[in-house]
Amino acid sequence: MEPRTIEEIVAICDTMLTTLRNAARHASDLTDAPSFGGFKSAEDLRAGFVRKARGTPESLYERLEQFEAVLSGMREAFAAGGEGFLAAENNWTARLHALNQDEL
Repeated sequence: MEPRTIEEIVAICDTMLTTLRNAARHASDLTDAPSFGGFKSAEDLRAGFVRKARGTPESLYERLEQFEAVLSGMREAFAAGGEGFLAAENNWTARLHALNQDEL
């Protein structure tokens, strides 16, 4: 790969990682949801939203962390000169596919 192409891809990865980290921080803040009222059904609803935000492998925060881990690996492969990208591509594809399978 051309050095300029590698630099552009690494910069794109950096931007995406910053976005994912900011989104994860915001997702973590969602667990601070105020009370939905005094009724049990309202509190059950609040608890459900909190679980969707953080605390299970399928929650928003954890999914963002999983995507960040995959993207960090891609970034490191490109930053190392791109040689490792083709070798690692199948691993990332499998990891992303596995994340998608968890949702089914």
